[in-house]
Amino acid sequence: MSLVNDSLKDPMAAADQLDYHALNALLNLYDENGQIQFDKDRAAARQFFLQHVNQNTVFFHNLEEKLNYLLENHYYEAEVLEKYDFAFVKSLFKRAYAVKFRFTTFLGAYKYYTSYTLKTFDGKRYLERFEDRVCMVALTLADGDRTLAENLVDEIMSGRFQPATPTFLNSGKAQRGEPVSCFLLRIEDNMESIGRSINSALQLSKRGGGVALLLSNLREAGAPIKKIENQSSGVIPVMKLLEDSFSYANQLGARQGAGAVYLHAHHPDIMKFLDTKRENADEKIRIKTLSLGVVIPDITFELAKKNDDMYLFSPYDVERVYGKPFADVPISEHYDEMVEDGRIRKTKINARAFFQTLAEIQFESGYPYIMFEDTVNAANPIKGRITHSNLCSEILQISTPSTFNADLSYDEIGEDISCNLGSLNIAMAMDSPDFSKTIETAIRGLTAVSEQTSIDSVPSIKKGNDAAHAIGLGQMNLHGYLGRERIHYGSEEGLDFTNAYFAAVLFEALKASNKIAKERGQKFQGFEDSKYADGSYFDDFKVVEMAPQTDRVKELFANSSIHTPTEQEWEELKAEVMKHGLFNRNLQAVPPTGSISYINHSTSSIHPIASRIEIRKEGKIGRVYYPAPFMTNDNLEYYEDAYEIGFEKVIDTYAVATKYVDQGLSLTLFFKDTATTRDINRAQIYAWRKGIKTIYYIRLRQTALEGTEVQGCVSCQL
Repeated sequence: MSLVNDSLKDPMAAADQLDYHALNALLNLYDENGQIQFDKDRAAARQFFLQHVNQNTVFFHNLEEKLNYLLENHYYEAEVLEKYDFAFVKSLFKRAYAVKFRFTTFLGAYKYYTSYTLKTFDGKRYLERFEDRVCMVALTLADGDRTLAENLVDEIMSGRFQPATPTFLNSGKAQRGEPVSCFLLRIEDNMESIGRSINSALQLSKRGGGVALLLSNLREAGAPIKKIENQSSGVIPVMKLLEDSFSYANQLGARQGAGAVYLHAHHPDIMKFLDTKRENADEKIRIKTLSLGVVIPDITFELAKKNDDMYLFSPYDVERVYGKPFADVPISEHYDEMVEDGRIRKTKINARAFFQTLAEIQFESGYPYIMFEDTVNAANPIKGRITHSNLCSEILQISTPSTFNADLSYDEIGEDISCNLGSLNIAMAMDSPDFSKTIETAIRGLTAVSEQTSIDSVPSIKKGNDAAHAIGLGQMNLHGYLGRERIHYGSEEGLDFTNAYFAAVLFEALKASNKIAKERGQKFQGFEDSKYADGSYFDDFKVVEMAPQTDRVKELFANSSIHTPTEQEWEELKAEVMKHGLFNRNLQAVPPTGSISYINHSTSSIHPIASRIEIRKEGKIGRVYYPAPFMTNDNLEYYEDAYEIGFEKVIDTYAVATKYVDQGLSLTLFFKDTATTRDINRAQIYAWRKGIKTIYYIRLRQTALEGTEVQGCVSCQL
């Protein structure tokens, strides 16, 4: 009897006669007692090492010989190891190997060795074990700080903290890309900005980062150029140029270039923009690989509620009237006056028709992502405006425009955005002997990523990164932890845990960033104008609501090292932040997490599992099966999948966490194959009303492929 749609010709074959792929496939079959064969997957992981890894790993007699070889042959970056004496490096490697780490699943081992570990230049043999990669990441990020290096090894080896794919993949390697996950760029309404942005997208893709670009400021199709009517081609040709650019650039073949574009719902090209993702779109306009996002203000929902028309405003005219780019003008706030202003060209469409089209496109393609503009900016503690998000819809930071000279050199460099990411495994973090230390180590590690990144080829990215030291500490394995503790996802206890856990993370993250600011005597640029500086940020929280409320969650926290702040401690932290500041402008963002989740044996992000036994298609090997973390034959009832749980409980969970996260949370919504566009519309409205900031993908279950993998973010690949 099969768990999902697949079969194995001889399910009763003895394990010792099967290779690792066949053993892994037994996860998809019940045994003679109707039980899931979890032990076969563990056996597959062991066989993978015996049959493949050990035979294809370059042998060295000792660490000194190995490091000398990797340095002399330009596999490792000499600058990293030169900051430590060999005795310390040796002790750090011993520290990592003393953990006696073993991959829990076959897919975790397979993912690590195919996607992360250092290989010979011909790609045929392995030069690192997992412990080696962890040590090189720790040594790189610690930058000579022995204590931090040891702490990072402890946190990563224990599975409590996991750096994002770019950091884990690239750190310490001589031939590498940047350790940053992705980037956000603005495009302004002139050819110089368009040209420079395409160049920047190429440069950033070359270094391995996904790039999201803002199109909202570009004048619409038919708008005048130099007062001559009907000259502008609108946003679609720019999208085609960007799509070609991303398909051309990649990071040494390791990560394909990936891009996204965001457009405001009240831009005149919005319907054409959405049509580019229709299955039957004309090839002249069809966008195949570029991801789409739509920025929606509150006014759009209010107009749809009243079944009114929604006006679309010319960005060219809006910028002339308001003296700033279209995306920097709060549309909800100025909507009525813009409608009445005769200087602004406008067209109109029915608001409900817009949402219907939005749902249709999401039904067909999963796109576009959605950013709820007013919700995002109302929650933003930093002076400035958030205009768009990234490829995975969790990065929400302010940006400022750049201006250019005729030769494309900068007249004034604005601030664009970098995503420096890493995630905690919630289950392992709850087991941490020192939760505060775990958070501080993660914050310091991510801060190192921001400080060690300098992308001179895109000055606006460099300026934004240097000014903000922005990071995004994420979370994963929420459903895995809840399942382990026999709590249903989205239940009262599940929501209580989510609330208390994210509150505790916020408290410790703020403490850590404040501590770094004190040590260095440095605050992020613009701190004085933030809600942190005047203390109002802290006043938005009620400490009593940050503590566990249910008996079960109180018990879990009592048995952990997590400390829930008292009123006095919250006020003391407020005073310290107001006095000494924060080093990081942004601290948290919850990405979708993909490959890294499998290595870490975590459920992805904080959403429910897509299937108890997930199927992935992995290159030449074909189908690979992955069991949900901590799932056993005795606790299956706590592993209801996302399609069965329903969007309300998923949104409720994200809404509880959202108030403690200064940036965004990558929220994927799952629907059964019986869903309609009306169901998608209902979910959009429910999410908006619950204070959700962004929606990532829309996923429809396909019965024939039940259990099939839900792809992670092609950029962040956490």
